[in-house]
Amino acid sequence: MSSPYDQEIEDLLALYRKQRAEAVEARRRINEVTGTATAPRQTVKATVNAQGEVTAIEFPTGAYHRMAPKELSEALLTTIRQARANALEAVAEVSSQGLPAGVRITDLLEGRVDAAELLAEEPGMPDEVRDYIAEGRPDAGRGDNR
Repeated sequence: MSSPYDQEIEDLLALYRKQRAEAVEARRRINEVTGTATAPRQTVKATVNAQGEVTAIEFPTGAYHRMAPKELSEALLTTIRQARANALEAVAEVSSQGLPAGVRITDLLEGRVDAAELLAEEPGMPDEVRDYIAEGRPDAGRGDNR
């Protein structure tokens, strides 16, 4: 038996499927993100993945041979931090689509915004559809049987 709400329910399901597919695609694109940075004088080059894990360290020139251990250590740490910041910015670009205006993914990732505050407790839908889902028929519990 068909109801007048079947199309609205199908539309909601189609929207959910579309949003899910977009989320899967965003995750795929995030997994491909890398961030790279090179220290001054090209003493060191670092590459990190989307999670900030170091995936490559290179020494493009022989300049590191002339550096004191502490100086080389500082160059490495600074370069890795910059590579992570670059990766985070790239992830933010990929992830920014679909977020409410003014909200950046970096704010979510760094805990400055609570994701629960961005989404309504219940999905938006007409009361009639909500009643139909909850009670199995239109206007259930309202004493208005059409």
